[in-house]
Amino acid sequence: MLVISDLSKTYTSETAALSVLQKVSLAIEHGELCAITGASGSGKTTLMNLMGLLDRPDAGRITINGLPVYDLQDDHIASLRNRLIGFVFQSFHLLPNLSALDNVALPLIYRGISLSARRAAATVSLKRVGLEAHFNRLPDQLSGGQKQRVAIARALVGSPALILADEPTGNLDSGTSDEIMNLFLDLNRTDRTTLVLVTHDPSIAARCPRRIIVRDGRIVDDNRGELRDAAFRS
Repeated sequence: MLVISDLSKTYTSETAALSVLQKVSLAIEHGELCAITGASGSGKTTLMNLMGLLDRPDAGRITINGLPVYDLQDDHIASLRNRLIGFVFQSFHLLPNLSALDNVALPLIYRGISLSARRAAATVSLKRVGLEAHFNRLPDQLSGGQKQRVAIARALVGSPALILADEPTGNLDSGTSDEIMNLFLDLNRTDRTTLVLVTHDPSIAARCPRRIIVRDGRIVDDNRGELRDAAFRS
């Protein structure tokens, strides 16, 4: 459902050029749960941004659900991203003046869906993540784990083909991290939701059926068996 071929990305300034990704190729099938992991600065977040159409590569091709996206105009890219991809971020990115329900409904505004229909869809999505008792609470009335559940519900509300999560447990304690990871595993198992998690935490990566290790802008390991600790540490 997602194919990237020979992706390269370099960031330039007035004094230097930094090559972040170098000819990265990867295919992710429908229903997979993958972790992209590696040390800070390895290129994993840049890779996620390219996969999520938040940035454009300098070279290479991206295909989502059979649709080539590398030469689309910006407005088409934005529409495609809204329809096909859901995002979960480390810092939640919830609007503080909106209830949990309206935060979840927010992505549907850009599809021209009515308020009542948006809230109905958001209600279903919040129930899926176990927050049916917290519809009307503002973000500052929620715990960190509850905020992340709202963020996951928001990512799910538009029934995307792919969910990308960038360090989704990075701001959570170990117990809450386990709860969020259990939720991801359940969504993948019961709904066949395609999930890609970017994480620096080897314990989180180890719970994913597929682990992709990035180092110095290249994929150095891609496995569905036991996490190879030597490859991760090197």
